[in-house]
Amino acid sequence: MPMTRPRSPKATTISPRKFDSVEQSAYLNLWRTYDLLKAYEDRLFSEYDLSAQQYNTLRLLKAVHPGRVPTLELGTRLVSRAPDMTRLLDRLEARGLIDRERLPENRRVVEIGITPEGVKLLSTLSRQVTECHSRQLGHMNAEELEMLNRLLDLCRQPHEPPDSHWPKTM
Repeated sequence: MPMTRPRSPKATTISPRKFDSVEQSAYLNLWRTYDLLKAYEDRLFSEYDLSAQQYNTLRLLKAVHPGRVPTLELGTRLVSRAPDMTRLLDRLEARGLIDRERLPENRRVVEIGITPEGVKLLSTLSRQVTECHSRQLGHMNAEELEMLNRLLDLCRQPHEPPDSHWPKTM
């Protein structure tokens, strides 16, 4: 029979609201919120054997379709950094969702395009992604969401590279 350790008479529960600073409180609040909201999209994308980064990659490529995007530019436009862009693209290409092309005039540049199968997958996901966002944030009204967007832009502003492609909502 496993031994259980008796609880110390001095043991207390962790206070949920003790932070070192208001900045720490805000940061941990962002982190907790991200974690809770991300669970919704993780469940959705796992049904299609996709990660959020892979979905975002396909969404960006569809926006320029039938055009193509150089790999390096694609990496700068992702919502979150992809530590191994090559592996992410390898997986999408293996599933026939994207294709890659080396430019004959500069063999170091690889351009990425979405395939008809990738466009079809995004079309299949469209309604479900909209419903997912509604489950995540639909309890907030438009004014609250606009304020949230402005505050999040303000949070990122000093940390965003000057050439960032991320659209500003402010």
